[in-house]
Amino acid sequence: MPPRPKPELMAPAGNWTSLHAAIHAGADAIYFGVRGFNMRDNSNNFRVAELPRIARVCQQAGVRAYLALNTIIYENELARVRRVVAAAAAATIDAVICWDMAVIGAATALGLPVFLSTQMSVSNSASLATFYRTFGIRRFVLARECSLAHIRSLRRNLTTELGADANTIELEVFAHGAMCVSISGRCFMSESTVGKSANRGQCTQPCRRPYQISSSEGDVSFRMGDNYLLSPQDLCTLPFIEQLLEAGVSSLKIEGRGRAPEYVASVTSAYRSAVDFHFENRRKPGFQQQFQALKDSLMQQLKGVYHRGLAAGFYMGRPIDQWSGAPNSQAATKKIHVGEVVKFYRKAGAVEIRVCDSGFALGDELIIQGPTTGVVRVSVESIQIDHQPVPAAQRGQAVAVQLTSPARPGDRVYRVTRRGASL
Repeated sequence: MPPRPKPELMAPAGNWTSLHAAIHAGADAIYFGVRGFNMRDNSNNFRVAELPRIARVCQQAGVRAYLALNTIIYENELARVRRVVAAAAAATIDAVICWDMAVIGAATALGLPVFLSTQMSVSNSASLATFYRTFGIRRFVLARECSLAHIRSLRRNLTTELGADANTIELEVFAHGAMCVSISGRCFMSESTVGKSANRGQCTQPCRRPYQISSSEGDVSFRMGDNYLLSPQDLCTLPFIEQLLEAGVSSLKIEGRGRAPEYVASVTSAYRSAVDFHFENRRKPGFQQQFQALKDSLMQQLKGVYHRGLAAGFYMGRPIDQWSGAPNSQAATKKIHVGEVVKFYRKAGAVEIRVCDSGFALGDELIIQGPTTGVVRVSVESIQIDHQPVPAAQRGQAVAVQLTSPARPGDRVYRVTRRGASL
């Protein structure tokens, strides 16, 4: 198979801070939801009135913006969802990610491109060809159960199904992030237990908990906590990213609209580095060794942010041993709230921080986050109070720290610490 063009890198945006973090980290596109009608209804999400601003910010940065309207739609919601689609088209949002036929019909009627969601579980060239011929859909978020072999085969067979039109079809796949124990996320466990449907973006994740299994007589029981048998590890394709790039995919999607901005920044920048290095150096001498060294380094970066353990998902076959060994994050680091930015002094290259909670010292790493700033990391090389150097900043103090990247008043400041370290 001939080499494919460099795929798009798509990052999640659950709020304005994450949106800017994704842009600054090198995303080619972002995807986001508005309140209601998306599979991360528990996230902050955006208001419909913010669609023009989202489009404007992304267009100015040369980044595409995709609206996720990927839940099932009930009869009494048809009018409202059509208004949302119309607002997205008017705001020049680049595409809608969906699978409910009502949304597909509303979008296509307005000429708004549709990306068929993974919720539709498209996993073969015949299904893809039918959606293309019937609705003109050209991008498909493949079912999560597709292996690398499936993707290669699907891409080859598209030519048989569609002829020359096969070259206009885009295959989008998940490259990193949370996975669901159910088929492409269509799970009823949360709906059954607490009345909150995963297919409406309201999943309470009961699969992530330990469970007690008891015999019907009640004389024997087992606590299933060492391996969370309903809770998969997070997907991570970085160790074999070159195989995914060569399989013919057009877009690599990072899951995580419900995760923190530093997760978006770290994961996006890691995959940005890997994809760019691969396409810029794959034909140069020594590429394999250099690329492996880069991936090893980037894996340490990925392990520093939230994850439940990192695994290959279905790309290498059935992941029968890739279940989480713990209920929460396995990240090597965590963030501790410090305070907030008071003022940024551009000429001096410094930021004033009001320390409200945990203090910090020389040599610590800080994360500064804000809805316009995105995510900025800084290693503390100097701390000053009233222009006098001090070794540490304590609660209640206002201190100055060297910083070249812009920050804004009100941005939140965190200290990064390794798990198990003293707070």
